[in-house]
Amino acid sequence: MYGLLARRNVLTMILAGGMGERLYPLTRDRAKPAVPFAGRYRIIDFVINNFINSGFLKIKVLTQFKSNSLIEHITRTWRLVPEIGQYVDVVPAQMRKGPFWFRGTADAVFQNLELIFDDQPEYVCVFGGDHIYKMDVNQMLQEHLSNDADLTIATNPVPLSEAHHFGIVEIDSDYRVIGFVEKPKEGAKTIPDRPDMVLASMGNYIFKSNVMIDVLQRNALRDAAHDFGKEIIPDMYSRMKVYAYDFAKNYIPGEAEYNRGYWRDVGTIESYFAACLDLVSVTPMFNLYNPQWPIVSAPMNLPPAKFVFADAQSQRIGIATDSMVSDGVIISGGTINRSVLHSRVRIHSYTDVDESILMDGVDVGRHSRIRRAIIDKGVKIPPGTTIGYDQEADRERFTVSETGIVVVPKGAEIEEKVMAEAPV
Repeated sequence: MYGLLARRNVLTMILAGGMGERLYPLTRDRAKPAVPFAGRYRIIDFVINNFINSGFLKIKVLTQFKSNSLIEHITRTWRLVPEIGQYVDVVPAQMRKGPFWFRGTADAVFQNLELIFDDQPEYVCVFGGDHIYKMDVNQMLQEHLSNDADLTIATNPVPLSEAHHFGIVEIDSDYRVIGFVEKPKEGAKTIPDRPDMVLASMGNYIFKSNVMIDVLQRNALRDAAHDFGKEIIPDMYSRMKVYAYDFAKNYIPGEAEYNRGYWRDVGTIESYFAACLDLVSVTPMFNLYNPQWPIVSAPMNLPPAKFVFADAQSQRIGIATDSMVSDGVIISGGTINRSVLHSRVRIHSYTDVDESILMDGVDVGRHSRIRRAIIDKGVKIPPGTTIGYDQEADRERFTVSETGIVVVPKGAEIEEKVMAEAPV
């Protein structure tokens, strides 16, 4: 009962306004949290599912850049019962505090303090909207309450080599924060007895409401970056009760032990691609099939996937191995391996797709070969097209990441090659 009462006194604010520049061109026409993921989801779905499954039903999603598809997705997908205080509301940037947009993560919340004044919660969860993970947020809240903390920061170990991507937390034996540096270029404090690892902030926070209001109002008066990692946390930990929450001990019912602690910041093409391929493993580190922790999204109302042709003599076989194939997909005599196919993808005969992500409505013509590629929504691949086998040629047409992942953006027009006669 205590946990239920606590959750009723919590307002959740999800920061979903980031540009996602490192994920370009997938973020050319959409906000990063709106990028499709895992066949039928958007990245934003995972944090919302975490809160819904944890019993937190007052959720505000703060948006800003290129937010149209994100707003459409949330309003069509997440319909709770506002009559009894349950909602997932989209809050666009409104320049409430002056003629400027959000100037940082802290400013995004500061410009929406009216939401807190209206609801009057005791605690406020401020979570990012662009990571892939499962968390029972109630366990973090209970620790926040037991510590009587002013701020609790969710943390997870990451390799020292990646420290420059995260806020790095230093703690004492009781997990009280005694140091914090945002994205250090060098000299990051490592975890005791683990010299190759650092403790990274996940960008997920629980505040006492009155404390957060005070620190944000004070921060707004300064000429600064107005960012939680750069200013708010460094200012708080030395004079207030700031604790780290160990995400690695968070327990999700129905999950295997090897799934515990999975968290991916899909902020780059490489990390997004790797997280997608995590899903197609025989024993995936991120499990979408746990009925005790359902991951839901917008209903598709599409027909089942279909695989057709089994002509072994001409190698016209519709087959997919170690792959995820979504509703409405037709694999017509093509071969798919270690790939994620979103809804309504069409694979034509004699096509080979390997280690690739094909988004909604992609159509791949006959005799095409695609390897280590991400193809965005609605792209039509002409017959005989080769992608991922010649990086020099790929760079002339598309975006190619540092590790050679080819990204074909929405609206790409690919020149059709003249093909020699081939079996029908």
